[in-house]
Amino acid sequence: MKYLVTLVLFVTTSVAQIAGSGSASAALEKQKALWQKLESSIHEIDQHLDGVMGVAIEDLNTGDQFFLHENEVFAQASSIKIAVLANLYIQAQQGKLKLTDLYTVQASDLVPESDIMGGLTPGITRLTLRDLATMMVAVSDNSAANVLIDRVDMNSVNAMLDGLGLTHTRLRRKMMDLDAAKQGRENISTPRDMMTLLDAIYHDKVLNKESTADFFKVLSTNKDSWLPRDLPADIKTANKPGSLEGVRNDSGVVFVEGRPYVICVMTAFLRNERDGEQAITSVSLAAWRCLTVSVALRNTVEWCPRAMAADKCGPGPVLADPGLLDTTAVRTTAGPTTAGPTTSERPRRMFWDEPTGTAPHCCPRQPAYFPPA
Repeated sequence: MKYLVTLVLFVTTSVAQIAGSGSASAALEKQKALWQKLESSIHEIDQHLDGVMGVAIEDLNTGDQFFLHENEVFAQASSIKIAVLANLYIQAQQGKLKLTDLYTVQASDLVPESDIMGGLTPGITRLTLRDLATMMVAVSDNSAANVLIDRVDMNSVNAMLDGLGLTHTRLRRKMMDLDAAKQGRENISTPRDMMTLLDAIYHDKVLNKESTADFFKVLSTNKDSWLPRDLPADIKTANKPGSLEGVRNDSGVVFVEGRPYVICVMTAFLRNERDGEQAITSVSLAAWRCLTVSVALRNTVEWCPRAMAADKCGPGPVLADPGLLDTTAVRTTAGPTTAGPTTSERPRRMFWDEPTGTAPHCCPRQPAYFPPA
């Protein structure tokens, strides 16, 4: 009897592992198809844009990437402030300055498009360098940015970029320096360079963990921008848009739970600047849809075989085929169709009951019912 029980357990585990392997292979194919669909969507957006668009997207967990004109050089406008912010944190980490160092507002430092600094009292109001950084990100305050550029030094920012191999990214002038702009000294980058910078920061290759966390906290300060415009309101996005005549850019990290990703979308030579803004928003939404579905597939692939082998499957609806996943609606055996994911956490909750250590939605005990794609 003991031998028979052992044999039954062995066979059951083997069958579960084989089934899991087959499911994993199918899910990986679905992930590949999702990226192909993303590529198709972005190319369609590009074809309908009267201008030039460059895109770089990277899954920060898997390293999967998508590129479109990724090495084209684009004027950055205020998006270059990401590099200024990074160098500020590097120098704070090195002890060259403190984020709590105080600066007294000076009338001579004020330039146009400084919504907060322009309303402060020169010679009286005092701000920390971190305050200035928050203003630079949240409202793109140009005076705050220029004070920080003076504090960290433009050459130091460019030396940091050189050290990271970002040779096509340059801080060449301060904000609102129109004479420098007329001379062709524009702040520039490429989608690939900006993606690489954000990837390096995210993976603690530039800053320590504490500084990295605070860097992204500042960069995620709520702002009017195009990357998060059509995404669910509760998704954290750490980004910095930029705009000039005929130019619209937005680069950042979108913190989808279980699948954070970098996305950099740059546009130039725009006949209609609003079309550029909409193109950025559309690319961002397409990327979010792809990565949100991918995380559900990945959780199914990684957890279900283990759960099946360990007999930890619980009751409830089952993901019979990851290919049937639809991001707009899901029908379970327990009731009628319900609204699809509206937050970054919804897919995880539907497919992976992680806190309880069970996988109630991926075990082969009863079929799940999904609307056709």
